[in-house]
Amino acid sequence: MTRISRLTLTALLSSTMLAGAMTPATAATHPETGEELAADQTFTYRLLDDVSSLDPQIVEDVDGADVVRDLFEGLMNQDEEGNLVPGVATGYDVSDDKLTYTFHLRDTAKWSNGDPVTAGDFAYAWRRAVDPATASPYQWYMELMSIANAKAIVAGDMDPSELGVKAIDDHTFEVTLSQPLPYFAQMTTHGTTFPAPQKVIEEFGGEWTKPENIVSNGAYVLTEYRPGERIVRERNEQYWDNENTILDKTVALVINDENVALTRYLAGELDRTDVPAGQFPRLKKEHPEEAISFPRLCNYYYTFNLSDSGPEAFKDPKVREALSLAVDRDIIANNIKAGGEPPAYSFTPEAVAGFTPPKSEMAEMTQKERDEKAKELLAEAGYGPENPLSFDVIYNTSEAHEKIAVVMTQMWKQKLGVQANLANMEWKVFLDTRGQQNFDLARGAWCGDYNEASTFLDLIQSDSGYNDGKYANEEYDALLADAKTAEDTTPLYTKAEAIIATDVPVIPIYHYAGVYMMDSDVGNWPTENVEQNWYSKNLYKIAE
Repeated sequence: MTRISRLTLTALLSSTMLAGAMTPATAATHPETGEELAADQTFTYRLLDDVSSLDPQIVEDVDGADVVRDLFEGLMNQDEEGNLVPGVATGYDVSDDKLTYTFHLRDTAKWSNGDPVTAGDFAYAWRRAVDPATASPYQWYMELMSIANAKAIVAGDMDPSELGVKAIDDHTFEVTLSQPLPYFAQMTTHGTTFPAPQKVIEEFGGEWTKPENIVSNGAYVLTEYRPGERIVRERNEQYWDNENTILDKTVALVINDENVALTRYLAGELDRTDVPAGQFPRLKKEHPEEAISFPRLCNYYYTFNLSDSGPEAFKDPKVREALSLAVDRDIIANNIKAGGEPPAYSFTPEAVAGFTPPKSEMAEMTQKERDEKAKELLAEAGYGPENPLSFDVIYNTSEAHEKIAVVMTQMWKQKLGVQANLANMEWKVFLDTRGQQNFDLARGAWCGDYNEASTFLDLIQSDSGYNDGKYANEEYDALLADAKTAEDTTPLYTKAEAIIATDVPVIPIYHYAGVYMMDSDVGNWPTENVEQNWYSKNLYKIAE
C-alpha cells in the first residue's frame, strides 16, 4: 500500500493543535489565546424543531446531526476550516489502486461505559446502515460512498455481511470500494458512518438512545432528553481527549417561534439563536459584535412531485419553468431573509469547493423578462383565465418558511393567475409526507454532507433516497455516474446543472448564510467551515 494520508494527518495534529486540544476546564485562561475562561462552561442554543433521531444510522436532519456529532465520534473529524483531522482514527492508508482504505484506530478510544471502541464497532455500524431491516434514511449515502456491495445489499440482493468492510483487528478497519472515490475520506465525518454499540442496541432495541440506556463514544454523553423541549449533553469522562476539552455542557432548547427565541437570547437565556427573517440589518446595527453572517454550504428550494401521485400539470416542464421564472429571488433573499443569503439560480451553492456553478439563462435575465417568459410558457402549456392552474404547497412550521411560501404564492397569483394553497406541518410529519410523495410542491433544503458538488447534484438522481419528487433523467444519472471516476468533474457537473435549468425538477430559491445571534463570550465558533460541522469539544466560554 502507498502511505499517503497518515503522515499528513499526524503532522497536522502535532503542528496545529486541534481546537479541542486545550487545557482542562479548571484552567483560568485559554492555553492558546490567553483569554480568561468563564467559571460556567455551558453553551445553550436554540433548535427550531425536535431532532429526527439520536441514532447515528437513523438521524436525517442537520440539527440532529449536530447533537449526534457530540455524542458519537467517527473515523475522522473536521477542524474550524473544514479540513480533515483525526477522530477515532489517527490516520489511514490508501492502496495503489485507490480501492482499499485502511484506518488505524487509536487504542485509547472508549465507549462511555468504559469498553474499548474497536474496528468491529465500525463494521457493525456500517453493515447496520445498509441493512434494509434498519430502514436507514441514509442508506443511499452508503451507496454513494462506493463501498463494495453496498448497492446490492440496499436492494436486498446480498446479505449485509457481504459489505466491503472488515475489522482486521481491534484497531485496524479496512474498507474496500467498488471504484475509486477521491473524496471518500471526507465522507467519513458524516454521522451515518459513526460506530454503534451492538450489545446496547440488541438489548434495548428502539429505545437504546434514551438517556438511561445510551452508550456513546463522543466527547459528550446524553444526560437529559425531553422530546420537543430540550436535549442536554455533558462531558464524557471516558472520551480519549476529555482532559483537553473545555466546555462542560451543551443544552439545546426547542423553541418553535424564532421571535420568542430572539427575546430569550436578548434576555441572556441563550448563547446562540437564528436571526428572524428580515431582522439582520437592525440587529447588526444594534449588536455589531453578536449579529453574524457567513456563507454556508446549503441550498433552499422547492421540489415538484413528479411521481404518479403528483399533479398532471407538473409533468409539463413548461409549467415548472414558468413557476420558477416568476419567483423574484431578490425580494426573498434581500427583503425577506436579509441576512446575506445569495439568490439561487443554480442548485449547487457557489460556496462549494472545486466547482463554480454555471450561469443559467434565467440568471442573465431581468425579473421583468422572466415574468414575461413565465406568462408565455404557462399559456403554451394551456393554463390561463379559462383554465387556471391550482395546486397545494407544503412546508414545515416556521415563520421564515411561511413568509417565503406566502410571498411566492402571491407572486404566482399576481403574475400568472395561479392559485397555490398553503399547508404547514410539524417537522416529522412534513418529512414523512414529503417522503411518501403525498404533496404537490414541497419546501426542501439541503446542507452538504461533504464539500463537493455531488452532495447536491446526487439528491435528484433517480435512485437517491432524498429524491422526494421522483425526478428521473437517464442522461443526468449517467453524468453523475461518470463523475464518480472522472479526473475532471467540472464539465460533467456543468452539464448536470444545465439539465436542471432545462427540466426544472426543483425551484432553487437562495443559498444559505449562517445568520446568528452569537454571544460574544462563545469562543471558536467555526465560521470558516462552510459545512458548519461544529463540535462542542472545540468551543469554550470566555469570562465576561
